[in-house]
Amino acid sequence: MSVADSDTRRFSLISGRGSPGQPPRQEEGLADVLTLQRRGVHPSSREAEQALYYDTLAEYCWARDVAGLAPTTLNRLVQPVIEVCTFYDVLPWELSPRQLDQYFAGAGKRGHTTVRKKITSIDLYFAFLEQRYAGEIRRRFGAVVESPVDAFNRPRHRGDFGLRIPPSRAEMTAFFAAWRQELGSARKYPVAVRNYVMAKTAYISGVRATELCLVRLGDLHWDNGQWGRFLVKGKGARGSGPREREAFMFAEGRELLWWYIEEIRGLFPDDALDPYAALFPSERLPTALSAEVAVAPPVCADTFRRSLRAASLAHLKGTVTVLFPHLLRHACATHNYESGMPLWDVQVLLGHTWPTTTVGYLASAKADPERASLESSRRAVRRLSGET
Repeated sequence: MSVADSDTRRFSLISGRGSPGQPPRQEEGLADVLTLQRRGVHPSSREAEQALYYDTLAEYCWARDVAGLAPTTLNRLVQPVIEVCTFYDVLPWELSPRQLDQYFAGAGKRGHTTVRKKITSIDLYFAFLEQRYAGEIRRRFGAVVESPVDAFNRPRHRGDFGLRIPPSRAEMTAFFAAWRQELGSARKYPVAVRNYVMAKTAYISGVRATELCLVRLGDLHWDNGQWGRFLVKGKGARGSGPREREAFMFAEGRELLWWYIEEIRGLFPDDALDPYAALFPSERLPTALSAEVAVAPPVCADTFRRSLRAASLAHLKGTVTVLFPHLLRHACATHNYESGMPLWDVQVLLGHTWPTTTVGYLASAKADPERASLESSRRAVRRLSGET
């Protein structure tokens, strides 16, 4: 006899009470089993399905939070699921592959990268749903949980083969020189200088925009290395969360940051002596808490991107006329490699784990393998001949 026969004589015989002709009485320790099985017998309402749907969304976010995903990533996990289910007014286990195809081919059609990310998020949510709730949904609502992402509509990521060509070193030097000359006439001088210093620091150190925005004053270590270094929260991989690493100032970056802290940082409305204050703060304090908050929030990465774009359109001359923060990172890697920095050192500079990732940043580097081979041969000849 199976456990599903919860309303038969089995439990009365186990308890030793009652008779086969009498209805079974609920025993202590069996209440949960009886309730679970009876819940599958009686039909559930639409409200119960909606409640379970919301519970699965919350639990999925909790599970991914425990796995170590960043808060910004957690906010985007369930948005595609809510978006599609709201459009069709259905629950996830009622969503079919045909509906998913119609949505992303019609009302939800976006760029290939955006659609791929959304469909991948939906598929991951359904993997969670199948693993943890498929049995309960089948038992309570009679629905089979199956992902609407199948072998036919599953996106294939074929890579980004666009070649990002940064400006030359001479063009970057002229760009920053022209931008700096304009700072004196800026309407908001501290804000204009902040944007300029952020852009040049990103070019010198090769850090990402999100990493640079989160740097605090206490993260600057002037005595580390030859010219000082600063701590950044790098991009994580495979759910590891942000990985801290040291970024390099070099001589030019040290001089620039020292001037910025001594002359400009104190012009912002927060406490510039607090080590937890942002190195590049917003010009505004929160309105409701301005009287009590000692430090300003860090500048938003989108604000930095807009300011860099506007400055490049105004001052950058050459074939490349628009800059964005990640192109500064490519320019940093390319120009250092062309100047003779070994590939391993460029990899450390960018904070990459694998050298193959760094090679992708050097696609436009003007390297000469033949010249490198000749110089290597000459060095070998000098060593063998005893020359210094």
